[in-house]
Amino acid sequence: MLSIVEGRVLGCLLEKERTTPDQYPLTLNALVSACNQSTSRDPVMTVDPNDVDTAITSLKGQGLTRLVHPSHGRSVTRFRQVADEHFTWTTGQAALMAVLLLRGPQTIVELRTRSERQYAFESIDIVDATLLSLAAQDASPDGPVVVLLDRVVGQKELRWQQLIAEEAEHAPRTQSIAPAGGLTDRVAELEARVATLEAALADLL
Repeated sequence: MLSIVEGRVLGCLLEKERTTPDQYPLTLNALVSACNQSTSRDPVMTVDPNDVDTAITSLKGQGLTRLVHPSHGRSVTRFRQVADEHFTWTTGQAALMAVLLLRGPQTIVELRTRSERQYAFESIDIVDATLLSLAAQDASPDGPVVVLLDRVVGQKELRWQQLIAEEAEHAPRTQSIAPAGGLTDRVAELEARVATLEAALADLL
């Protein structure tokens, strides 16, 4: 199993490959910044270049990342992920794994909303089918790479968790005013829920 930092590094590479393709593969500095983002990360972490360099070396040894040596006017070594090739993930599967690695256990609605910049799932059912494929025994040589968690007290919806990296400790959430990024996510999540309910209502009429 990957360490917490290795999971964060891999998640960032998966994410940035599709959200910032012009800057990908990433330099070490860009990868450190991606790991330490204060938005779209849960929990927010503080890692330094040595932490990331160690993680990259380990991931490379496991066949999950590759170094891209300077060329075509680029003066520094860059890094790219090959986990999608290693695990034979589809684009949709890779997008869900990126979000799970970067934000911890999440509901299916949250996953659809938060993966939208990487891959636009047409429906909740497709997200569900994609998660089930990742949870299958043959999802990888080592078995399932995600699991549906049991519902805990205080939660209304079931959450999915990735299984390839350790999960960081999540700080208790407080009732405070959400930052702009969090508010945007919340609005998008609510819109997705409304769309799902409208579709279900239309089926009944």
